[in-house]
Amino acid sequence: MAWFKRTKKGIQTATQDKKDVPKGLWYKSPTGKIVDSEELEKNFYVSPEDGYHVRIGSKEYFEILFDDNKFKELDKDLIAKDPLKFEDKKKYPQRIKDAQEATGLKDAIRTAVGKSKGKDIVIACMDFNFVGGSMGSVVGEKIARAIDYAIKKKLPVLIISKSGGARMQEAVLSLMQLAKTSVKIAQLGEAKLPYISLCTDPTTGGTTASYAMLGDINIAEPGALIGFAGPRVVKDTTGKDLPEGFQTSEFLLEHGFLDFITPRKELKDKVNLYIDLIQNQPVRA
Repeated sequence: MAWFKRTKKGIQTATQDKKDVPKGLWYKSPTGKIVDSEELEKNFYVSPEDGYHVRIGSKEYFEILFDDNKFKELDKDLIAKDPLKFEDKKKYPQRIKDAQEATGLKDAIRTAVGKSKGKDIVIACMDFNFVGGSMGSVVGEKIARAIDYAIKKKLPVLIISKSGGARMQEAVLSLMQLAKTSVKIAQLGEAKLPYISLCTDPTTGGTTASYAMLGDINIAEPGALIGFAGPRVVKDTTGKDLPEGFQTSEFLLEHGFLDFITPRKELKDKVNLYIDLIQNQPVRA
């Protein structure tokens, strides 16, 4: 009766072939609303029933933000090394290799330049599927190089954060990226070029403690979890019940940590509006 037995152990589907919203099926949001997956894709992966923003990656954000999805990727072959010879359940190089094969990505961020509403912009976008969007040396280096490119070409910068925090396999080298990226953002400011920071779900740890909160304008998607440590850790540490909606983008907006909450379908228009206002130039239609 071997015909019904699994011939290979484990799940064989690659991560890039797995989708939260498979084509032709239905998607159920956390609030219980049901929506057709194709309708969800047409609506920028936002549930039309309740406005829930499904997690997406750099591929989808680039499609939304760049005109006709045309862009030039920067430093796309940059990959992580293993100077600390770190090993937990597996060696760090093997973990990186597995993540690359599963996601089709080289690391947890992609950077690119292209036109958005007719004008060039540099966009750096994190991918949570790659080791939880953890911030390692490659993430910091690609952001630094993207900002250097923007300064050279006199272009605005948008960074889209989606991260579980610093990458533990790189230890202090990962933490050094907080200072490195912060210095580069300061240099961008000295060059009088706009920097917009978009926090998406989740934006936590060292990402929040550095570039995610250093924008000329800090924006977020509705309902995004944003904070340094997660709510469970904060509650366990303080021993107190947390306010309702603690660390959501709405909570942070109310308490002055964000400038605006921008729904995904308005993202392209709003980002370019903020850039036009900062640069005191005519607002694009």
